[in-house]
Amino acid sequence: MLSVLVWVPIVGALVVAVLPESSIQVSARRVALAIASFILLWSVYLMLQFNVAESGWQLQESLPWIKELGLVYQMSIDGLSLPLILLNSLLTLIAIFATDLNINRPRLYYSLMLVLSGAVAGAFLAQNLLLFFLFYEVELIPLYLVIAIWGGARRGYAATKFLIYTAASGVLILVAFFGLALVSGLSTFDYEALRSHSLPLSTQLVLLITLVIGFGIKIPIVPFHTWLPDAHVEAPTPVSVLLAGVLLKLGTYGLLRFGLGLFPEAWSVISPGLATIAVVSVLYGSLAAIAQTDMKKIVAYSSVGHMGYIILASAAATPLSLLGTIFQMVSHGLISAMLFLLVGVVYSKTGTRDIGVLRGLLSPERGLPLVGSMMVIAAMASAGIPGMVGFIAEFLVYRSSFPVFPVQTLLCMIGTGLTAVYFLMLVNRVFFGRLPEALSDLPRVKWRDRIPAGIIAILIVVLGIQPNWMLRWSEQTAVAMGTNTLDRVTAMQATEAVENLEATEVPAVKVSLTLD
Repeated sequence: MLSVLVWVPIVGALVVAVLPESSIQVSARRVALAIASFILLWSVYLMLQFNVAESGWQLQESLPWIKELGLVYQMSIDGLSLPLILLNSLLTLIAIFATDLNINRPRLYYSLMLVLSGAVAGAFLAQNLLLFFLFYEVELIPLYLVIAIWGGARRGYAATKFLIYTAASGVLILVAFFGLALVSGLSTFDYEALRSHSLPLSTQLVLLITLVIGFGIKIPIVPFHTWLPDAHVEAPTPVSVLLAGVLLKLGTYGLLRFGLGLFPEAWSVISPGLATIAVVSVLYGSLAAIAQTDMKKIVAYSSVGHMGYIILASAAATPLSLLGTIFQMVSHGLISAMLFLLVGVVYSKTGTRDIGVLRGLLSPERGLPLVGSMMVIAAMASAGIPGMVGFIAEFLVYRSSFPVFPVQTLLCMIGTGLTAVYFLMLVNRVFFGRLPEALSDLPRVKWRDRIPAGIIAILIVVLGIQPNWMLRWSEQTAVAMGTNTLDRVTAMQATEAVENLEATEVPAVKVSLTLD
């Protein structure tokens, strides 16, 4: 059942690639939309088959592949991967729907988008470390090609920079995985087998730090973030939707699944450092967003800041904070996707993203009033206004992280205020004021351009009012992960206490007993 999410898009990409030349533009789009729609419906079907009362793996699949390398085709799903699978399926369909009808080389474009969707789904479902790495690397190829071929004026530079950073990320992750299999002595890459095996704390720290850097590049955290703004600015709007909405979550997912999951004892040691890194990412991303004039760069740097909230909650590693981490990943995916869709509409109608040039687009007569209204909704959600999904996510993060890291949490709260500042600046400069004569005859916005952002806006409000409609699917998994971390850390501390007691020399005491 899970393999459908991986192989149907990949086989569908092959079908799209060999479509006949006659009316290729329409045929490729229709086939891609049909496949993406089926994958979304299948994801919903799997959600309905999911037992919310269980915290472990469900719908497991296993098939021997290359036993000599320890590579086994193992897939399963739990409360951590299920929301991300749904997010990937939804945003893939929206990205394909939002693609320009007259895009050049449509067969190649839609094929790459489908391969990207299948590879991301495989990474979220893989339970073998090598299998995860293969899917993690496969998604790099279509994303690089889409930016390099259909990107902006500096697409070559942005795509190459993305390739170098992501390749370095993959190398570090692979080194950590091989190192884990070597030092464990198990000669396997099975996730469950490695998770149940205990390693010395010093060894765990080396492997975990390697993984943190590897996945930190993908998230990205400061100072490994510089590839992200360039990639977003040059990428087409649908690719920016997937990049911010889904692909960045591969980093946070990997950090939770393989960092916290495999090395909980070492995680407790480096967690204060992770919380500090989260503060740096939140404040730097927010301040950098304030300094930008390109609408896409503002949204890109906002992603750097908001991913810091995920790092903060992950560092706390309590059941509630892990639930907040999952919810924040979904929240950021929806909000950032909506923001990039709306920025794309503004750019396509005005020809610029410069907030120093744009004015008065909320004008009901000749502007973009509905687009401006939805932009206000997206900005409010990103700033954590109550009644929207962003508020629930940030509240969970702050409420769960404050008892563990009070100072870092308070500093991250400043980022929420700064988010309101830079989005208020964007909305005020672009949509309010008098519409200049140069923008007085804008092309009409069609409903096809409004529908994708409108669907996401509905989800943002619905999940903001009824967050349990998503949280219930992940609650048991978050509780199990947090409890397991606490138990293993407590066991490690107890073992260290016994060893210290045994190593302590107890002075001899002479007792004299007199018998009458």
